[in-house]
Amino acid sequence: MRRTLLALLMSQSLWVCTPSAAQDKPLTEFPYTPGLDVSAMDKTANPCEDFYQYSCGGWIQNNPIPADQSRWSVYGKLYQDNQRFLWGILETLSQKTTGNTANQQKIGDYYAACMNEAAVEQRGATPMQPVLDRINAMQSKADLPTVLATLHLSIASSGLYFGFGSEQDFSNSSNVIAFATGGGLSLPDRDYYTQADAKSKDIRAKYLAHIARMFVLMGDAPALAQKHAPTVLRTETTLARATLSVLDRRDPYKLFHKMDVAQLQALTPGFDWGQYLQTAGLADVRTLNVTEPRFYKALAQHWKTSSLDDIKTYLRWHVAHAQATALSSAFVTENFNFFSKTLHGTPLQQPRWKRCVALVDAQLGEALGQEFVDRAFGPELKQRTLVMTEQIEQAMLMELQHLDWMSPATKLKATEKLKTIVNKIGYPDQWRDYSSVAIARDDFYGNVTRAMQFEVRRQLDKIGKPLDRGEWGMTPPTVNAYYNAQMNDINFPAGVLQPPLFDPKMDDAPGYGNTGGTIGHELIHGFDDEGRKFDAQGNLKNWWAPQDNAKFQERAQCIVNQYAQYTVVDNIKINSKLTLGEDMADLGGLVLAWTAWKVQTTLVKPESRDGFTPEQRFFIGFAQWACENNRPEALRVQAATDPHSPGKYRVNGVVVNMPEFGKAFACKPGAAMVSAKPCKVW
Repeated sequence: MRRTLLALLMSQSLWVCTPSAAQDKPLTEFPYTPGLDVSAMDKTANPCEDFYQYSCGGWIQNNPIPADQSRWSVYGKLYQDNQRFLWGILETLSQKTTGNTANQQKIGDYYAACMNEAAVEQRGATPMQPVLDRINAMQSKADLPTVLATLHLSIASSGLYFGFGSEQDFSNSSNVIAFATGGGLSLPDRDYYTQADAKSKDIRAKYLAHIARMFVLMGDAPALAQKHAPTVLRTETTLARATLSVLDRRDPYKLFHKMDVAQLQALTPGFDWGQYLQTAGLADVRTLNVTEPRFYKALAQHWKTSSLDDIKTYLRWHVAHAQATALSSAFVTENFNFFSKTLHGTPLQQPRWKRCVALVDAQLGEALGQEFVDRAFGPELKQRTLVMTEQIEQAMLMELQHLDWMSPATKLKATEKLKTIVNKIGYPDQWRDYSSVAIARDDFYGNVTRAMQFEVRRQLDKIGKPLDRGEWGMTPPTVNAYYNAQMNDINFPAGVLQPPLFDPKMDDAPGYGNTGGTIGHELIHGFDDEGRKFDAQGNLKNWWAPQDNAKFQERAQCIVNQYAQYTVVDNIKINSKLTLGEDMADLGGLVLAWTAWKVQTTLVKPESRDGFTPEQRFFIGFAQWACENNRPEALRVQAATDPHSPGKYRVNGVVVNMPEFGKAFACKPGAAMVSAKPCKVW
């Protein structure tokens, strides 16, 4: 599910420098961390009893969570290294007076405006006032469609009752159609509004107080702010009760309700969709996907029974909530205190430079990404990654050919899908054109707004146009990777292909365990419980024979049962139906990486190093990407919302199902890392 720019940065409100952050300096080159770090290990641990502790115990002990983070990990550290590298680029470009390209000037000026804290502080909430005035000027509920469309175009927050954008048609992936999605909430998940346990009640009480303080910052008298806050919480609770669960939203069939505008109008009889679409410049839209029809029925009923003043109150809150990080420190600090400190346990705010770097990456990411790629990702690294990717895909082909539970007809369809997958490595072939985005060195709020408007318009303009299959969903510096079921492509940004996650200096064994496992992970997503519902062309279509579907479900249930036993924090267990796709990808991905590596050993003979055999190095290299420390508050949010299991179980939960691991470390039957009945799907 897509999130707005400012929502993504809510937990990264960055105005007060931490003591450690004050010592940070921009980087001109990456600090080197090996892909297999012996110092990160705990050799006193028994690898057959707790392989995660054995591989990561030293790292966990030596890497406490920084005060401005809710969690800390190998991925998080590389992300910060990337940020410091980008910081160096932006500092240089922002200080140059001549010789910059148009894009270099834009990102340099954007960064400079963001870093001008004195100017931002002086303006306070003033930049947001015209938006609030537009809401206050509403004369009747009939004005709501026009006002909402205007807000969606400039703020793009699905918190403003609902989300509206463009996506590929589930039934024909070559077509881009309008999507009307659920929304209207501020807390991490719908269940935060309804659960009756003490922690949930405490969070809601603190949320209510936070809303009231934000209304005071907007200029309301304290007594009026205290009256307005319950209106917001009451509205969001109503919408939460009509929202699909995070688990249901993983099922594309539950999100696919294609209809024409008249049918949508029938769901919400009091809301003029013709006026909304006209204002949004979408008068020609005829067909759209309404992801949650029940939500829209509830929304229509809410609008019918709510007063105009209550609607205005709700809209004012969500404007301030969405734009808090672009305003003065009073807003930023209040936003941080609830969404980062209370919800995620983060003690201190991040320094301003981190926020500014993150914003440039989020809003002008391919312009900044081009600078990153020019300095940090050469063609030889791209070629090495592509070779490994093709080896992993060949391993998947071999796996399909030898599966004993899938019929020939379904194997044929699976093979067709595999061979159709497109590999995207490092960066897009065609860079995005930002020439229409006006960036001013003295207008931070305006820059954020104009860049947001550019992206909203870019997305909406796709409706009814030919699909651009070359587009990326992540910026090049991103430390992450993904599979897109409708594009049927796997994507590895240049940012994730840096040491220690991809270490060209290291021998093959840990490299295949780490990077190979990640490549395999993304590939398996095309065949996990969600991705398998899309065919080779990216269409939502059942291509499975009934008996094969049943056998898949049986094998998948083994993983569900296994991970349901693991504790996240306190007495909260993993929601293993939510994490199934990621858990399956972790296991299947490493199986493919092992197969590919074994083929590679016929080309390059492996050697023992640092006292470990090549097989042991493969598994240690795999495990060390997942080394992490988490605050308990962050783990509670993760358990409720995140489809990924905690790092410990993404390691131990995988190796316990691989007999190759037990053999590599001479584990005996009955050991914790040896399963008598291993799970295996792919």
